Amino acid sequence: MVDLNPAAAEAVVAEITQAGGKAIALAGDLRDDGFARGIVRETTRAFGALDFVWNHVGHPGPAAIEGLDWKDFELAMDLNVRTVLVTTEAALPELRARGGGALLYTASTSGLTGSQFSPVYNIAKFGIVGLVHGLSKRYARENIRVNAVCPGPVDTPMLRVFVARPDSQLPPGETPESLVQKRGGQVPMGRPARPEEVANAALFLISDEASYVTGVALPVDGGATA
Repeated sequence: MVDLNPAAAEAVVAEITQAGGKAIALAGDLRDDGFARGIVRETTRAFGALDFVWNHVGHPGPAAIEGLDWKDFELAMDLNVRTVLVTTEAALPELRARGGGALLYTASTSGLTGSQFSPVYNIAKFGIVGLVHGLSKRYARENIRVNAVCPGPVDTPMLRVFVARPDSQLPPGETPESLVQKRGGQVPMGRPARPEEVANAALFLISDEASYVTGVALPVDGGATA
């Protein structure tokens, strides 16, 4: 379990441990290539082998194109795209040593369709979906499956960060919380996703139950992209 915030990583490890599982917490900045590669090394050391990697890191990036803050743009590209490539590169030899495995990425419905609120996020997440398509073909004969989950709005702190960005231009009378509820209400199922609903889709894609599934960008969006 990796997070920039040590307490957040430890909290999830505690939940896993209490449920009877085994986990380790690693805290650091994924933009540090040494740390990103070290995740694979430390995981393999702790568990003896590597079966899958879920590249879940994300950053909303700027909302506007006019007056673009290029440092914010670079941060979004680094976290959403570059760090994923570094971790994937480090994981491939370990998956080969295991005889195969799964690479999973968190893309977004913003990787499947345009978003007027997040064109920069579109760039990053369309890139991840393209990566999944390319890698799935490149490594299929090595029994390494490559897929993505593409969530719509999910009831998490990050959704509130999305709607409250300084350049998002909140409509008069709206608050981040009201916009979160409104965004969820626009989904055909009438609500945002719960985090565990995304996790369950991810669990399927990394499991042996999905042994013939690769190259898929699976919407978990309550019908939004239908």
